[in-house]
Amino acid sequence: MSFSSDSSSSSPAAALDWKFSQVFGDILPGEDVRDSKSLPASPFIRRFSLLEPNLPFLLLAVDVISAIEFDKSGDHLAVGDRGGRVVIFQENGAKDVRISTCVALYLCFSDLVRSTPRNELERLDRIIAKHPKYHYKTEFQSHEPEFDYLRSVEIEEKINKVRWCAASTGSLNILSSNDKTIKLWKVKDRQVKQVKEMETSQPISSENSLLGEKSFINGQKSSFVNGHSLEWKENIGNGVSSYNGTNDKIACLEDDSVSRTRKVYAHAHDFSINSISVNSDWETFLSGDDLRINLWNLEVSNQCFNILDMKPVNMEDLIEVITAVEFHPSHCNLLAYSSSRGFIRLVDMRKSALCDHSATILKDEEFHGQKSFFTEIIASITDMKFANDGRHILSRDFMNLKLWDMHMDSGPVATIRIHENLRPKLADLYNNDAIFDKFECCVSKDHLNFATGSYSNILRVFSNGSGAEGVTIEASRNPTRKPHGQTTSRPRRSSLSNIARGFYRQVDGRGAESNDFSYDFNSKLLHMAWHPSTNLIACAAGSSLLMYHA
Repeated sequence: MSFSSDSSSSSPAAALDWKFSQVFGDILPGEDVRDSKSLPASPFIRRFSLLEPNLPFLLLAVDVISAIEFDKSGDHLAVGDRGGRVVIFQENGAKDVRISTCVALYLCFSDLVRSTPRNELERLDRIIAKHPKYHYKTEFQSHEPEFDYLRSVEIEEKINKVRWCAASTGSLNILSSNDKTIKLWKVKDRQVKQVKEMETSQPISSENSLLGEKSFINGQKSSFVNGHSLEWKENIGNGVSSYNGTNDKIACLEDDSVSRTRKVYAHAHDFSINSISVNSDWETFLSGDDLRINLWNLEVSNQCFNILDMKPVNMEDLIEVITAVEFHPSHCNLLAYSSSRGFIRLVDMRKSALCDHSATILKDEEFHGQKSFFTEIIASITDMKFANDGRHILSRDFMNLKLWDMHMDSGPVATIRIHENLRPKLADLYNNDAIFDKFECCVSKDHLNFATGSYSNILRVFSNGSGAEGVTIEASRNPTRKPHGQTTSRPRRSSLSNIARGFYRQVDGRGAESNDFSYDFNSKLLHMAWHPSTNLIACAAGSSLLMYHA
C-alpha cells in the first residue's frame, strides 16, 4: 500500500490499538440460519435477536443485519435487518466528560509538560477520554413482504439502507429502504403510564410510597404543604387496597418511543434500490437502483426528478450498472456514483440537470494482476464513501480497498489488497456466488483510518502510512474459535445484477471441485459504520452487532 504525497497534508497516522467494546445478539458459529417460514409463527421466535444478547435458539434469516448507520452526532445508531425491522440504539446518558491531561499535568508537573512532546500529550488525553456505550432504545417494523402482481415478483421486506435525516424538536427522523419503497419515519419520545403490582410487608406511609415509586392510586386525591399535588390514577383493575401487606396495583410513569410513517416514496424504481443518500442541505435525498438515480424532496413523496438513466433501448447493449450513489458531505450540488466497471463518476448538478454526460470519471488505469474471465466481475465497486474532508473517496470492490483523490482522475492514491490470496480460487467463489458478495467500507473523521470486512467475520482496519497489513480483528466474542466448513450455494434474488451472472455462466462452465478454503464462507462481515466523532466501529456479523473502540 502506498499513499501519494498529495493524498493527505498530515503526517502518517499511527496504527490504532483496537479493543472490544460491546455486542448485541451474539450468535455462535454452527447455529443454522433458518428461513422463518419453516418455523412456528411465534412472537418469541420472530423476536429480533439484538434484544436478547444470549439467544439460545436458531438464528433466523430475518434476524440477519443488513444495514448500519450512525447519525451525524453519533448519539444514535440505526440497524436494519432482513425482516424489515429497524432497531435504534442510543448512547448511554450524557457524553463522558473529557479531562485534559495536558492541563492536569501542567498544574502538577509544569517542567515535565514542557519537556513532553505534544503528540505524546495528545495520546494521553485520548486515553482518558472514554469511548461511548450504547443501549437499546426502540424498534419498529419498517417494511412488510409484498407481491408485485404486474411482474409476478415477490418484494422482500429486507432493509437495504438506513439514513438519518435532520432531527426535529424532540424527535428523530430516519429513511429506510427495501428493494422498491423508501419510507421516512419519525421516532418521538413520550411518557406512558404502566400498571404494576407491589407487595408491601408492613404498613407504610402512603405519601412516602407514592413519592418513592412515582406512582398514583385510584379513587383518592391528595394535596401537600408545598402546593404540589399528585393526580391519583383512576379505575385500575378491581381497585387498590390500602398499604396493609397486600398486593397493590400502582401506575408508574416510564419513558417510551413511538414511531410513525411520515412519508412513503414509492413507484419510482423498476429495479432493486441499492443506495439512498441524504443531501447536506437536509432537504433532498438521492435514491439509486441498477440503472437510475432519482432526486427527491423530503417533503414531496408523489414525485421525483430523474437525473440519470442508463437503461439502453436494447437491454442486450447493457455494459454496466450503478452500484452506489453518494452525496458530497458539504457541497449540496456534488454527488458521486460508482459502476460495475470499477469507475467512479463525479457530477456537478450546477452544470447540467441531467448527469448522463457531464461527469468526471475516476478510474484505475493501472491493471493489477493477470487479466482473466473474472476481471470485470471483481472490478465492480460494491461500496463507496466520501471522507469528511470532502476531497477523498474510499471505495471497495471484491479484491481491493481503494482511496481516491477527487483532484486526481488518473487512479487511486492508495490500493490495499484484501482478497489477493483468493485470486486462484475465483472459479470456486463464482460457482457458490461468493464472488458477488457486497462488502462495505467506512472511513474515520480524520480520513486517515479506514476499515472493511472479509470472510470468517474478519474486520480489517488500516491507517495512513502504517503499512499494508493493518489490523485484523475477528468480529466475535470468542475470536479463537475454529472456522467452520464451506456453505452451500445461496438462493439468488431477482435483480438486474443477475443478468450479468447469467451471461458469465453461459461463457464459463467450470465447476467447483475443491472445497479447501482457509476462510469460513458461512461468516462474512459485510456491513459496518464508523462513529462520526471518535474511533468506534460498529459492524454486523450475522445477527450480531459488535462494536470496537481505539
